[in-house]
Amino acid sequence: MAQVINRKSIPLKVIFVIVAAMFAVFLLAPMVMIFCESMTGDGGVSIANYADILSRKNFGAAFRNSILVSAAAGLLTTILAFILAYTVNYTNVNKTVKKIIKVLAVVPMFLPTITYGFAIIYSFGKQGLITMLFGGHQFFDIYGVPGLMIGYVIYTLPIAFMLLDNTMQYIDKKFMIVSRAMGDSKMRCFMTTVISPLLGTFAASFIQSFTLSFTDYGIPTSVGGNMDLVANLLYNEMLGSLPNFHTGSAVAITMLLPSVVSIILLTYLERFNVRYNKISTIDLEKNKTRDIVLGAISLIIIILMMSIFAVIFVVPFVDQWPYRLVPSFEHASKILNDPALMGVFGNSLFTALLTAVFGTVIVFGAAVISARNGLNKRFGRVFDSISLVTNTIPGMVLGVAYLLTFSGTPIQNTFFIIIVCNIIHFFSSPYIMMKNGLEKLNSSWETTAKLMGDNWFKTVVRIIIPNSLSTIVEVFGYYFINAMVTVSAVIFIAGARTMVITAKIKELQHFSNFNEIFVLSILILITNLVIKGVTYLFINKKNK
Repeated sequence: MAQVINRKSIPLKVIFVIVAAMFAVFLLAPMVMIFCESMTGDGGVSIANYADILSRKNFGAAFRNSILVSAAAGLLTTILAFILAYTVNYTNVNKTVKKIIKVLAVVPMFLPTITYGFAIIYSFGKQGLITMLFGGHQFFDIYGVPGLMIGYVIYTLPIAFMLLDNTMQYIDKKFMIVSRAMGDSKMRCFMTTVISPLLGTFAASFIQSFTLSFTDYGIPTSVGGNMDLVANLLYNEMLGSLPNFHTGSAVAITMLLPSVVSIILLTYLERFNVRYNKISTIDLEKNKTRDIVLGAISLIIIILMMSIFAVIFVVPFVDQWPYRLVPSFEHASKILNDPALMGVFGNSLFTALLTAVFGTVIVFGAAVISARNGLNKRFGRVFDSISLVTNTIPGMVLGVAYLLTFSGTPIQNTFFIIIVCNIIHFFSSPYIMMKNGLEKLNSSWETTAKLMGDNWFKTVVRIIIPNSLSTIVEVFGYYFINAMVTVSAVIFIAGARTMVITAKIKELQHFSNFNEIFVLSILILITNLVIKGVTYLFINKKNK
């Protein structure tokens, strides 16, 4: 038996070496490079770059502004997400309404964040769609805190909703009956059986929302206005009119601090998650007032969120916004027949597809090492640690690190570097999904197959992959969709020949070509909805 296990471990060790080497070259080396760059001064190793940025008034203001706005957005997002998730899981609202809430709540994930800002401008600006519908009355100044708050909440609401919705599905609702039977008031029952089991998830929702907002570049670049923010400061230091890679690297390192603290907190809060041995199915207490009020509030949240994106389906399809609002397909037709723009769309499809294919292979290989028998557990812990690290590194920081590390090399401005960056950047969530999926499979399958004469690869192809196909497809879809919408890292590493849609949108912003921006955004949305729909249908069919 020892010989069997030993032979089986050879391909596992080969996979481990290949995947670990990739992370050593494309994660460890770039992060070491950016740290060294931040510590390089005129006389060698120095902390002068950190002293420089910390002495600047605009850096202190940028850091403070980013913290405060992101924290406010995280709090509001968590409250709104709770309302939506509670309506779906704890009310007797019509099932169709619940399904609408669940579907539309995650739609913003299918668009790049840079589009959110332009949609806000064309919705609430002086000549915006919503402003015009209310007689030309502008409710607020869209630049600065109001625009950032709207953008950040829309951006992070899908993640917060999915976290809370998923946890609520695993809370045993029979304890509500027990609590009421023991004489608890409705409020005490609510706090004990709903709020208490969700405390860890509330914290996770806030931290995730805060971190995503703090490290996002797309929304500040469009509606940040004159407000100093860390993301804009980093971009200006690296790619501004007077780039300074040394101070830019120092800014990037400071940008890691909130992410690191957030991950430490999430790891600590994991112990407060409540786990039930059995989930009971009960009929929820009838309460028409609760259902009507929460159903209405939830629909209002969804309608308000969707109304902001309605403008991207209007502006490109009128003759001249906002002066000649005559329906016209001239702009859209011109854009769709523009070889340069369609070439950029093709680039995005190409990079997203290859990111999804190779990302899924890498994730599967890493998850097999950590979740299946055959190697010492320490090999698996390597990828667990890598997953934790990639979850702490913002896209902008990774993009800057790649810019510093691979400039002047043969892979500079190539599709290869964009694809690898996407795989590294989004590794954490797919890895956890894949690992959890593989851990649920029978642990003795490989040994049994080996004793029956199958080699390890046959076992994987004939047994492991077919039984984990739903998770593999889910990982593929996750990588594809995120590769289509990501902007923070690719703006630093995409070249003229390898331009993808999100980087092109950033370029089109300078020329105020919003028709092109919105049509390209619609193409991203349609593409991602198709991929999500196909993967959803496949997974549903497979699980039946």
